[in-house]
Amino acid sequence: QVRLVESGGGLVQPGGSLRLSCQASGSKLSISAMFWYRQAPGKEREFVASITSGANTAYEDSVKGRFTISRDNAKNTVYLQMDSLKPEDTAVYYCKVRNGVLGYWGQGTQVTVSS
Repeated sequence: QVRLVESGGGLVQPGGSLRLSCQASGSKLSISAMFWYRQAPGKEREFVASITSGANTAYEDSVKGRFTISRDNAKNTVYLQMDSLKPEDTAVYYCKVRNGVLGYWGQGTQVTVSS
């Protein structure tokens, strides 16, 4: 079993920045890929960014150049640095990790971009 604890969400003005963190814990961790997704009110959950164990990254088109995903393998933690935030980035952000053949989700953290 893998437990994920997310932090770093909050209220920020347009153009501002936030850094999300998600730390995994559990026995026999063997995490490969790590992901961030988000879900806005009334919308489907959507992919935001991913990072492999080899640090290869991928981003959804609307966040390219503004968001940066990174990981600290020693801490089993994935980060999402979000810059130049826009109101349309408002959503609950979820991390997901792949441990072996199974995927695990975090509880979500609210990000609100508003003046």
